[in-house]
Amino acid sequence: MIIEVTKGKATITSQVSPIGSSHDRLHTLVETFSQRLPTKFLAYFFGYFDQIIIRTYLDVIDMPKRLTVAASQSYTLPTTSATLSALTSTAKEAARQGVHLLLFPEAYLGGYPRHCNFGATVGSRSEDGREQFLQYFHSAIDLGDTPRGAGDDWVERKLEVAKGQKWRGDGTRENLETVAKETGIFLVVGLVERAGGSLYCGVVYVCPREGCIGKRRKVMPVRKSYLNTWSVLMYLPQTGAERLVWAQGSPSTLKAVTTTIRDVKLTLAVAICWENYMPLLRYSLYSQNVNLYLAPTADGRDTWLPLMRTIACESRAYVLSANQCMRRKHLPPWTCSSVSKKAESSSVSNGGAKLGDAPSATNAEEPQEYKIPSSDQGATPKTPEPTPVDKLHGVVSPSPLHIGTSSSDIQSESPAKHRNGRRRSSNLMPIPDNHFLALPGDSAVDESEEEQNIKSNAPADDGNDFVSRGGSCIIDPAGYVLQGPLWEVEEGGLLIARDIDFEDCERRRLDIDVAGSYSRNDSFELKVAGLDLNPPP
Repeated sequence: MIIEVTKGKATITSQVSPIGSSHDRLHTLVETFSQRLPTKFLAYFFGYFDQIIIRTYLDVIDMPKRLTVAASQSYTLPTTSATLSALTSTAKEAARQGVHLLLFPEAYLGGYPRHCNFGATVGSRSEDGREQFLQYFHSAIDLGDTPRGAGDDWVERKLEVAKGQKWRGDGTRENLETVAKETGIFLVVGLVERAGGSLYCGVVYVCPREGCIGKRRKVMPVRKSYLNTWSVLMYLPQTGAERLVWAQGSPSTLKAVTTTIRDVKLTLAVAICWENYMPLLRYSLYSQNVNLYLAPTADGRDTWLPLMRTIACESRAYVLSANQCMRRKHLPPWTCSSVSKKAESSSVSNGGAKLGDAPSATNAEEPQEYKIPSSDQGATPKTPEPTPVDKLHGVVSPSPLHIGTSSSDIQSESPAKHRNGRRRSSNLMPIPDNHFLALPGDSAVDESEEEQNIKSNAPADDGNDFVSRGGSCIIDPAGYVLQGPLWEVEEGGLLIARDIDFEDCERRRLDIDVAGSYSRNDSFELKVAGLDLNPPP
């Protein structure tokens, strides 16, 4: 649309066909203004509003309910101030790209504790580990909330402010609200929050008009993890390394929030990382009639995408998932304390190939290490070349040959010794339930020689290996992939889905509405402590 100002009057020249009554009403509006304002002012006034107000006015009246959404594949920087500065730059770039809503990864502010064991073993904690936790605690964000979570009182700023202070917390909330207001983008930001003496993995919803309108804390389910030692790989069930440093959030924070952007009403909710593997938790969000399902994560496996597609099919909502993409050299300083360096000599955790291990598939939520050295007719063992699919997803998938026994059996009996003091080389890959895949080699070598060969073929320790490969994605309500997954793009990768039609959520519910027509709520019932499962007004 072009607005021309001539002799004190403004007229509209449209580059497209007239669009009916709204076009006529806009003509009347411009004519009214032109009769009352000077020509010079009108040129500035309409030159500005042609791009913003008038175009938005027509879009609201005549266009479908479409928005542009994005997931940022940013990684945490060494300091909170640097990360906030990067967040601001990303939001400004998203605004230039016409984005209306932007999702950041799990623990983006504060940092995800990759590689960290905090000096903890069953029955003991080290002083180095306590120091590492102190550094992590200081890097976390203080939003001014209480340990139990004040809910709406926090949102509405009803909590008491300390004498002489402008606000509760460290000012991060106010910073995020300023960024949202200046860019006009609705921000959903993953962070690590400190309250009292505990840390919580959380997310804040920041509206450009109203500021923070909600906050979530991860409920922290029991999970499993992998431990890696130099001598053998062991699979052990436990309550989860994250629970060592993160407290459990209240299920009441699963409450969906509502907002309106360009006349599109959104009901959005967040499930953080492996909360998405909890069917009842997912259903608690479906029950609130979400049309935008957000899944910030630290899970960089190629199994994540099928889960996101399943959630989109179940919920009939758009699904956004954002993960950090990071190389080991970019890990925050507190992940590299003395306790971490000592641990690297005996174990490898989540993503860093050490001590001659083959490149490995890793996952922040469930760390795994596939260590598969090979030997061929007595040659030096070397890592097998992955297929193109393996390179894309970082997972080595050998054909199953022999199913081994428990780790204790392997430690005592494998590799099998030959009578001549030599042993046949074998390749071991851990699988669940304390079992291994034994991949036999064809040659017999001296054990000491093999160990030396493995060490000599260790990758250069330059820190360029990925500890998180990303995998951010955007899925439509039918389960089809709109964008992504985005692999190994670490410099603020911005995954954008343009002009998505939120009325597709209703169209798709002709087939199935798992919280309504397909719920059989006369026979099945879900209750969540402190949470109203009815759709919000």
